[in-house]
Amino acid sequence: MDVDSLDMNLLRLFDAVYRLGSVSRAAEALGLSQPAASQGLTRLRLALGDVLFVRTSGHMRATLRAERLAGAVQPAIAAIRDALQDGGSFAPAQSTMTLRLHMSDLGEARLLPDLMAALHREAPGMRVQTMSLAHGEIADALETGAIHFALGFLPALSGTERIELLHDRYAVLVRAQHPLLTALNGRATVQDLRQLDYAAGRSHSETLRILQQLGLDKRLVLTSAHFLALPAIIAHTDLAAVMPKAIAHRFLDVQRYALLPAELPRSTFTVSLHCSRRSASDPAHRWLRGLFVGLFREEKRVPAHRRAPA
Repeated sequence: MDVDSLDMNLLRLFDAVYRLGSVSRAAEALGLSQPAASQGLTRLRLALGDVLFVRTSGHMRATLRAERLAGAVQPAIAAIRDALQDGGSFAPAQSTMTLRLHMSDLGEARLLPDLMAALHREAPGMRVQTMSLAHGEIADALETGAIHFALGFLPALSGTERIELLHDRYAVLVRAQHPLLTALNGRATVQDLRQLDYAAGRSHSETLRILQQLGLDKRLVLTSAHFLALPAIIAHTDLAAVMPKAIAHRFLDVQRYALLPAELPRSTFTVSLHCSRRSASDPAHRWLRGLFVGLFREEKRVPAHRRAPA
C-alpha cells in the first residue's frame, strides 16, 4: 500500500486496540466515540487487506500481520511520545553522546584540557571528537549536525549563533637567549622584526596575515601544517613565530622562551563559540553552551607575579 496516503491517526488507533484488546477501551483512551473507532479500524483493515484482529472470548486477538505491524508501530509511537514530552531536561551524568567540535590545534591546546576535566567530573560517559574543517565547510557542518560546535577566531563565519568566550592578542615568540633580546632598546620596532626569520603554521592563518601585513612574509623560512610543532623548533634556532599570548603564557617555559615587546597590527582577537540556530532549544546543546561559557568566558587572569615577561 502507499504509506503516504495512510492516515497516521489510524496507527494510534491500531496501537490502542492492540494494547487494550478492545475497540471500546481504545476509543475511550483516545477520546473517540465507539462508532468512530470502529470505522477507523475498518478503514485500516481495508487499507492493509487484513482483518488485523479477531474476537475470541470477548478479547480482540491480533492476527500475524497485526503482530508484525505492532512490532514496528509501538517503538515508533514511543519514540515520538518521548520527543514530544521532552520538556528541556538533560542529564549529563547519564549522557553517552559524542560531542563533535571544530577546533584548530591551538584551540585544542588552549581549551581541551579544561573541557575534558569538566566533562570527566560532570558527564563522564560523554565522548569528544575534534576536527579542523576548511573555513567554508564549517557553517554547513553545523547545520547538518556533522559538528555540534565550532570554537575559534572565525570572524567571517555567518548565519550561526555566536557567543564570545575569551580575548587574546598575538605576540612574537623567540628563544630566551635570542640575540635580538639583548640588542633591543625598549620596544621592538618593525625594523627590529625585519631582522628575524620566521616559522608559521597554516592551521592558524591569522599569523600568516600579520607577517604579510608587516612585510615579513619574505622572511618566512618554515611553513608547517600544524602550529604546535613550532615552539620546539624555536627553542633550538633563532627563528621567531607569531602566536597567541595566552598560549605562550600557559604552555611555554619562561626559562626557554620570551615574547618580544612589540606592537603588531590588528593583533587582538576573540575566540567565540558557534552553533546552529536550529540547536538553540536542544537540552544537550543548552547544557554544553552553559558549560563552555562557565569554563572560558570569565577568563582566569594569571596573577601578576606569575606572568611571563612580555
